Amino acid sequence: PAPAGFSRRAFLATSAGLALLATGCTADSAEAPAVSTEEADRLAGQVAVQEAVVAAYAAATTADPALPLSDLAAQATEQLDRLRAAAPSSTSSPAASSSAPPAAPAAPPGGDVRTWLREQVATAASAHAAACARQTGARAALLGSIAAGLRGHEAALA
Repeated sequence: PAPAGFSRRAFLATSAGLALLATGCTADSAEAPAVSTEEADRLAGQVAVQEAVVAAYAAATTADPALPLSDLAAQATEQLDRLRAAAPSSTSSPAASSSAPPAAPAAPPGGDVRTWLREQVATAASAHAAACARQTGARAALLGSIAAGLRGHEAALA
């Protein structure tokens, strides 16, 4: 159940609006600046952060199948797909190609899975928000959009 004053409809509408905003902000442009190796490495790191979010949703669903997480998990996967599409090829960066994505820790057996998942999502949202300031243009907009979307997940999981 969503907190009072924050209906599921409002959450979904906000998420859809953010997705449209990110799509508009990330349109290809012939004048887009080239991505530096440092920016590419940082963006690859954020792909790994989002992979951990998707893994956390999978672990939470396995630990407590009764939790209604399918919509949020699908959104996290869509966010990951958008990040992967925006990230330059990992072959251009040895650091990005040699590092394995961090696995989300296992959900606590018999513990409060919802709280655990909310903490995983909050950590990822903070990482994306911090990384947003270190990117330029469309990549910064994308990370900001994903961070905001994950804050919506965090609120929905409260």
